[in-house]
Amino acid sequence: MVIKMIQKFEFKETEIPGIIEITPFNADDIRGCFTKDYSKEIFEANGIKHDLEEIFYTTSKKGVIRALHFQREKQQAKLVRCIYGHIYDVVVDLRLESPTFKKWLGFDLTGENKKELLIPGGCAHGYLVLEESIVSYKCAEKFYGEYDDGIMWNDPDIAVDWGVDRVGGVCNIILADKDKKLQSFSEFISKYGGLK
Repeated sequence: MVIKMIQKFEFKETEIPGIIEITPFNADDIRGCFTKDYSKEIFEANGIKHDLEEIFYTTSKKGVIRALHFQREKQQAKLVRCIYGHIYDVVVDLRLESPTFKKWLGFDLTGENKKELLIPGGCAHGYLVLEESIVSYKCAEKFYGEYDDGIMWNDPDIAVDWGVDRVGGVCNIILADKDKKLQSFSEFISKYGGLK
């Protein structure tokens, strides 16, 4: 894995092409911490193009799973960071031509470690909330409700190990009605074949 440092940012490539684990610029002092988690200039100096279209935040209770979401069209590359709390963040490669198609990776993102993930378009994204959390998304494409889609969190074909024991087991999982109705991976494949 290649690790590059420029102006106190650290960019670490992962096993799935395009997913980059980033340690942003942090300056700690007696007052607390100053964090810069995005710089167009620094990202581009590291070969990363991520123009911002929208930024939004979620606040979630412990035990929430925000399932494996994506946009079928106008796919959103996302820069995701847990500002406060602790989440187990999961990314699944749904790019049909990718050598890591259907592979998933999981990352612990916390307010303390300040790490963030750059997630390319064509990947499904979700997370398990391990303690009350606030998460930011810096998206390179707008949200389009008509293209919003997802795969159920416990799909047996993808078989994500969410580590639900960290919240006391499946009985403590909180799902939105929308996420209870998501399709399986096999239904997604039969309808779309994958994302391009």
